[in-house]
Amino acid sequence: MLSSRSGSSSGDASRSGSSSAKARAYRALIADVYELAAVSRRISEADAAARGVTVAQWHVLSVLSGGDATVPEIASRLGLTRQAVQRVAGELVGAGLAARHDNPEHARSSLYRATEAGLGRLEQLIADTDAPRAEAVSAVSVDELRAARNTLRAVLTGLGGD
Repeated sequence: MLSSRSGSSSGDASRSGSSSAKARAYRALIADVYELAAVSRRISEADAAARGVTVAQWHVLSVLSGGDATVPEIASRLGLTRQAVQRVAGELVGAGLAARHDNPEHARSSLYRATEAGLGRLEQLIADTDAPRAEAVSAVSVDELRAARNTLRAVLTGLGGD
């Protein structure tokens, strides 16, 4: 069951709540999102290191699994600097996990693509970590996880992201 530390209620009443109540609930949500991100990052760092990649490489490979992307596109998606993504993309190319090629739409912004080896590494990372992740959140139903994601997507949209 999903719950908030502030004990807010759900439904139409909370949708039309006062601005200050909504702002407090938003701040509490964001604090929990940051905490969740930190815990998830620590777990992912250990998982990635055990499999010979960094979390940054894992994340960039994940973006590239959706198709070709430029460094600025990857950086925007991951909330990282272009310089950091450029470094990681270079590491992935050097390791044979990604390939760089010309961008027909922008001569100065190359496209990156995950190689078969990169996609295989990503699939293995996911396969190796799915069961422990599912076990870690076993007290939460699939429907609750989906509802939480929908809520976060709505907040993101409201803030002008995505």
